[in-house]
Amino acid sequence: MAALLQSRAVTQSPLPLFPAEAPPQRRIRSFVLRAGRTTSGQEKALAELGPRFLIPYAEVPLDATAAFGRQAPLVLEIGFGMGEATAHIARVRPDDNFLCCEVHEPGVGALLRRIGEHGIANIRILRHDAVEVLTHMLAPAQLDGVHIFFPDPWHKKRHHKRRLIQPPLIALLANRLRPGGYLHCATDWQPYAEQMLRVLSGEPLLANTAADWAERPAYRPLTKFENRGLRLGHGVWDLVFRRGA
Repeated sequence: MAALLQSRAVTQSPLPLFPAEAPPQRRIRSFVLRAGRTTSGQEKALAELGPRFLIPYAEVPLDATAAFGRQAPLVLEIGFGMGEATAHIARVRPDDNFLCCEVHEPGVGALLRRIGEHGIANIRILRHDAVEVLTHMLAPAQLDGVHIFFPDPWHKKRHHKRRLIQPPLIALLANRLRPGGYLHCATDWQPYAEQMLRVLSGEPLLANTAADWAERPAYRPLTKFENRGLRLGHGVWDLVFRRGA
């Protein structure tokens, strides 16, 4: 998951592709790239499946119908780590398209390998900063859903400003969601869960689907890392918000 492989940072914001929108006051990068070893199997998947399932980043609007070869609800995932949950969700929701952003090469290779092993056709991958993808490639109200699972919690107080879930990003995500679209976040760090709840509750376009924490939706699997944490008594918090009209 994203918490294992990626860190989050906040800097100044680029101008959006869609000039009618006011640019966010702060730029959020969805990652800090970390070194990692790509296995031979991952390299093979990148070479053989990359041309079909990788979408090149470009500062032009994404034609999702052309990219997926069909018209279907579009869900964005930010930071999928090694792709275990991503592949599972795509398999149990075959009628949805999943656009997945991850910059970590071993993770991209691992997800491509899962795609090949399971014959998954409804995933496309952008190996690029998700915030730039949102800003320059996705139009307002284009998304039906957003998944952000286990982003880096940046435990130390002086690093909290680096957390991904901040008001400028949530405002951008809310803008890209269609009315009725959902934002699903999950974390295993309670202080971060509490910050997520405050930030999401403060976005006027979004409404919580629960009083506070949501039940884990059936489509999100428990990973090996998460199961180990639960056995040790660690909690996991899901938040599911929807955009209003």
